[in-house]
Amino acid sequence: MIDPTTAGWKPFQWHNDDFPALVGPFWSRREGESWAYGLLAAEKHRNIHGIVHGGMLAMFLDQTLGIACWEAAERNPLVTIQLNTHYISAAKPDEFLEARATILRTTRSLIFVRGQITVSDRIVAAADGVWKRLGA
Repeated sequence: MIDPTTAGWKPFQWHNDDFPALVGPFWSRREGESWAYGLLAAEKHRNIHGIVHGGMLAMFLDQTLGIACWEAAERNPLVTIQLNTHYISAAKPDEFLEARATILRTTRSLIFVRGQITVSDRIVAAADGVWKRLGA
């Protein structure tokens, strides 16, 4: 099993009492001008087939893409209005999942983003989405 701290990852927590805190712990690592987010998949993340649940992967993508949008919105509030998720390969408990996002376009009221989850060089899931700036 991987120890994220030996690869430069640091614990990351959104808030103490929100949904991501229930399914973490999550990790983060600065990569140039952007961030990567990690999750060490555990037994609690698996489905009946013994692989990481698709809902867990979608939540991880939603959080990762959402953080990138939040930064692009200068840390102003926003919400997911569309998230298209594509499941490409299975992830298993004890694998370290890494998620990254790229902002594609920003407008006055919307932010378009794309990202993916990988395990080593294997793509597990990919997503693209749209976030709405609140109040815009």
